[in-house]
Amino acid sequence: MGAVPLRDGRLSHDIDPSDRAPQDACGVFGVWVPPGEASRAEVSKLAYYGLYALQHRGQESAGIAVSDGSRIVVFKDMGLVAQVFDESVLNTLRGHIAVGHCRYSTTGSPTWENAQPTFRSTGAGGLALTHNGNLINTPELAAKLPSGVLTATSDTEVLTALLATREGGPLSAAREILPVTRGAYSLVFMNESTLYAARDPEGIRPLVLGRLGERGWVVASETAGLDIVGAQFAREIEPGELIAIDADGVRSERFAEPRPKGCLFEYVYLARPDTTIAGRSVQATRVEVGRRLAREHPVEADLVIPTPESGTPAAIGYAEASGIPYGQGLVKNSYVGRTFIQPSQTIRQLGIRLKLNPLREAIEGKRLVVVDDSIVRGNTQRAIVGMLRDAGADEVHVRISSPPVAWPCFYGIDFASRAELIAGNLSIEEVRDSIGADSLGYISLDELIASSQIAKDRLCRACFDGVYPIPVEEDARGKHLLEGAVK
Repeated sequence: MGAVPLRDGRLSHDIDPSDRAPQDACGVFGVWVPPGEASRAEVSKLAYYGLYALQHRGQESAGIAVSDGSRIVVFKDMGLVAQVFDESVLNTLRGHIAVGHCRYSTTGSPTWENAQPTFRSTGAGGLALTHNGNLINTPELAAKLPSGVLTATSDTEVLTALLATREGGPLSAAREILPVTRGAYSLVFMNESTLYAARDPEGIRPLVLGRLGERGWVVASETAGLDIVGAQFAREIEPGELIAIDADGVRSERFAEPRPKGCLFEYVYLARPDTTIAGRSVQATRVEVGRRLAREHPVEADLVIPTPESGTPAAIGYAEASGIPYGQGLVKNSYVGRTFIQPSQTIRQLGIRLKLNPLREAIEGKRLVVVDDSIVRGNTQRAIVGMLRDAGADEVHVRISSPPVAWPCFYGIDFASRAELIAGNLSIEEVRDSIGADSLGYISLDELIASSQIAKDRLCRACFDGVYPIPVEEDARGKHLLEGAVK
């Protein structure tokens, strides 16, 4: 038995790698149906659609592993879900269990070897694993493995190897390994007969369970992944919980006491607006943030416009609370995202115009409020402000629906270092001057938390206040520590 990689991959590139939006580590998806219903359920296609709904969580690579009860077949490649899979490929992936993954690399380089699902042979068969998050004790975990075992450079590869090489099967191995694994991890994995899912004790990254028909089950990073395949939301996988799904149904156990610290930035940007996290609609939260932002940072203006599309819900809320009309001032090119073509310096200098273009007739002569979700390095906002002024805007007032992002994330978002974060080095007034806005206002941390309707002590807000729920030294953060270590 073994994995069957069906083709090599190519490295994809951002249009502008110097100033991309915040990137989450991954989206994970799993589905189990009774073996007798496998031909009707087409689990590979369910996984495909689930990953399609989770594409925003990772665009570098995609993969699906399927089990027919006797062997596991893995197909993965670099690129978007729709670039990696087509009808002919999906038709070769037959079985009654599937796990899927769309990746953005925060640990390990963006190569085919690091694409997921990762696969390992075990004494009794095989193990395919997918992971959303980032571990912070990867070297400590890797030290538990024999020399030469690792074939890739990701923390997921380390986890897979540990779970596959322990005696007693995946459940026994998970009971041993997960309690000593530190960091953020929402895992969906499988052997030939059983689908497994686990979530770190802090529950930093989301993970949900859904019912598919009378006897099937789905696990996904977000409820939007359940919706697209017609699964009914059952509940969230709890922090510190390990579940197994097979012909006997769902079995649950605790491998650690829960210490809930859900990621606050999921509400700001990462999750889809049609997702629900901890019982709270992401869309409703973002609109409420906009209302509170208008009360905290009012301004006289003629039009509220969003930076599409992540700024749209908060812009709607800002317009509602301020009484300033809401309108469209920027048009987004929906087809700009990942590409296999490395842009030349001439093309790269076009910058934000590859993605956004102003509606001159809507903004000329107007005092604008421009609402966006966050400022990371500042290059995008600087380009937008300049573009709006060139299009005839009289004033440009920037409003941000998150507090200043001043600290790196070690739990799965690509805020790599404080030196790269504009708010980690400049005051708000200096940021305003840097991006060229007439005024700049950020939602306060307290108001953002109030909008989420979740208690402050149950949220990870480290990128805003530097308080890390899992203590971590920057030189032990688990990112890229395996680079060059695999022979």
